[in-house]
Order: sequence, then C-alpha cells, then structure tokens
Amino acid sequence: MSRSEVSLSEHLADSIVEIIRTERLVPGDVLASSRDLARRFDVTTPTVREALRRLEATGVVEFRHGSGTYVGPGSERRLLANPHLPRSSRESVLELVEARLVLEPAVAAAAARVREARAVGRLEEAAVNALHPPEDSPVTSTHFHVALAAASGNALLREAVEALLQVRAMEQVEIRHRYNDRARDHAEHVEIFEAVRDGDADAAERLTRDHLGSIRAAVLAADFPGGER
Repeated sequence: MSRSEVSLSEHLADSIVEIIRTERLVPGDVLASSRDLARRFDVTTPTVREALRRLEATGVVEFRHGSGTYVGPGSERRLLANPHLPRSSRESVLELVEARLVLEPAVAAAAARVREARAVGRLEEAAVNALHPPEDSPVTSTHFHVALAAASGNALLREAVEALLQVRAMEQVEIRHRYNDRARDHAEHVEIFEAVRDGDADAAERLTRDHLGSIRAAVLAADFPGGER
C-alpha cells in the first residue's frame, strides 16, 4: 500500500469516527455500509474497508458476519487496547490480576460513596447477568467490574478498568477458566453490589479485594500449558 493510500484510509477513519459522534451513535448501533460510505466520501469501497479495519483494531467498529458493521465499545474509549499482544502466560495473567487489585478496591469504595441510582441499577443487572446472561440481546452485557467502575461516577476510571480487561482479553479468558465456580463468582459479585447499594465503602473495598485475591490464588494454583507453575 502506498503512503498516499495509507494517508487516505487514516483520514477516512477519522471521518467515520466523526459520523459516529455527530450522529450520536452508540455501541451496538449499525453503521452505514461500505458502499454507502464510499459514495458519501467519493472513494473506493476497498479504501473504506481498509479504514474500517483500522477502526476494528481499536474496537471502534465491529464486523458481524452476514449482518453488517456496528459501532463498537471503542468508539468512546480514550485508553486503547493493543490487538497484537503475545500469548498469555501465568505471569501475564497474574500481572492483570495484580493491576486490578491495585485499582478496583478503591474504585468500589468510590462507587459506594457516590451511589448514583441508575448506575447502581446497572450494577445489579450486571451481577445477575454474570450467572444468567440475557439470551436474546444483540448487545454484549456489561461486565460486572466495568459496571462497578461506572458506578464511581468517574468516566476515566470506568475506561481504565474496561481497558485493562480488553488490553488483556486473553488473560481475562484464562481467569474465567481458572476461577470457574460461577455460583461463587456470582455470590461475591452480589455481596459487592449490596455494599455499594448500601453505601458501605469499607465493605465494598474489602469484598472487592477479597474477590480479586481469590482469583489470584486460583491462578497461582492452576496448571498452565507447557508445565508452567
């Protein structure tokens, strides 16, 4: 690809992001087709597709086979994930858990102090979805710990937690495999939610730390590929 083509696809990616913003599209909304975008900007369809692939790499758009292109969760993100990280290992999984241990207990305490009603309601829904995910919704349900950060009222804290989970998506998958007692996970989430709902910042912080500490212990005790222990 020539430098001019790269420059054009970069410029077009910026223009597509501007459409998302000016039309107030949100994650899950359908985006215009590649052909429609090509006509709108007077460029070729392959150039549009290249721009969309750039946006897909940072989660701004998502391709759904047989359905179209949709606005992704990265459309509002200021902390971006790297899609080219190496394969996860025990060390990288522990790095994620320990980063979350530093950040999330304090975030939970902040959420308990703020207690914005709508955010607390979404946190309760996320706790339920962890055990019984909605089956018919085309939009991915909110991760409990992202909803917990959102309840703090600080958008950057929410994005920081969300970015950690997305930057290390493979490590997060490993965590789910190692800490696979869904009933226990759900019960711990409910306890954290109740502490936030009741405005008990100390309990919210302690319960979140205990929950993530249990995850860390499960990772340490688990076997990893290649005999890593």
